[in-house]
Amino acid sequence: MNKETKLSTTLDAGPVGAAARDFAAVSATLDAADPLAGHRELFHDPGTAQLSAYLDGNSLGRPLKATAANLPRFVEEAWGSRLIRGWDEQWMDEPLAVGDRLGEVALGAAPGQAFIGDSTSVLLYKLIRAAVDARPGRDEIIVDRDNFPTDRFIIEGIAAERNATIRWVESRPAGGVRPADLAELLTERTAVVVLSHVAYRSGYLADAPAITAQVHHAGALMLWDLCHSVGSVPLELDAWGVDLAVGCTYKYLNGGPGSPAFAYVNAALQGQLQQPIWGWMGAHDPFGMTDSYRPADSLRRFITGTPPILAMQPLKDMVELIASVGMDAVREKSIKLTEHALNLADAWLVPLGAEVVSPRDAAERGSHITVDHPRFAEATQLLWERGVIPDFRPPHGLRIGLSPLSTGFAELEHGMRAIRDVLLELS
Repeated sequence: MNKETKLSTTLDAGPVGAAARDFAAVSATLDAADPLAGHRELFHDPGTAQLSAYLDGNSLGRPLKATAANLPRFVEEAWGSRLIRGWDEQWMDEPLAVGDRLGEVALGAAPGQAFIGDSTSVLLYKLIRAAVDARPGRDEIIVDRDNFPTDRFIIEGIAAERNATIRWVESRPAGGVRPADLAELLTERTAVVVLSHVAYRSGYLADAPAITAQVHHAGALMLWDLCHSVGSVPLELDAWGVDLAVGCTYKYLNGGPGSPAFAYVNAALQGQLQQPIWGWMGAHDPFGMTDSYRPADSLRRFITGTPPILAMQPLKDMVELIASVGMDAVREKSIKLTEHALNLADAWLVPLGAEVVSPRDAAERGSHITVDHPRFAEATQLLWERGVIPDFRPPHGLRIGLSPLSTGFAELEHGMRAIRDVLLELS
């Protein structure tokens, strides 16, 4: 018996009890008891020769089989047959109609507050710039240093444009921003606070209601980046009193690569905010071809150019699937998946020198976990070649992203076992 086989056998014996000694059986039991297991059949499956474990649903969701059928139908019927008439019949209102449905199903938002369009970066720019300008006399923006690069870069650009100051939150890499972290930063000069609801590295789930109330108490506006929470964590933006939010649709909403983002603007603020990128679709009379810009009276004022109608279609399919299941059931499955992932990591990866850098408390964890190891950059390439797809984030983090409706427990177990085996090969 060689070194790798001997260590592998020892690890299979497991340090965390009976579950660790027979994870294959545990995974099978969890799959058998999973009320959402049948939904995995609704997603495209390329076959195990190409893909044996997809652990990156927090970066790009798998396509639905319904989408594969609906896109050609859209090309032939809505586009091919109706042609330009489609704008009058449906497409002009599509960004707002789909936004309303997304708000109802996944955002906890009443109608007239969410819309689809642009990229996450562009929407962040629009709303953060508008928020800064809506708070005259306040010239500070608060954001954490470990936020996703786009958020930080957009804020740096806005600060340069508006001569504003950035106040950086020194968040914990293995955690996220807590109310106590903001206590000394929030002042009468704070215009807007920008945080991710689920941290892209650690998966930390922030206390959105408490932080939003704290920011409001200081007289500032709150913008949440929902990219890693929408579709995996129940959201109640209206009930939490959230001012602004932005999120992408290609992760847990399965909209496809480059699918348009969404924005939420609280109804109470819409008349106070002036977004900086004026375009014909956001004008009061888009077809009036007027000499000067007058913003629409409604949420439409935050739209700029022609909406990406074709790119919205996959998102619509996934929103309806989530509606049929309910976000509470999605969240329950997400917690069970991440708990299983943590148990597997503790049993198989930690003994090989890995470190779990995600919250242990499910109430503080989104739908992915991150494990650090100095060889994970090398390991990722080997895993991808074998059809096991996790996600690497420098310097040493391997993210295990678990999309509740398309991921099974046995699939997760197979992927984690493969990660262990690759680490053994590299040791």
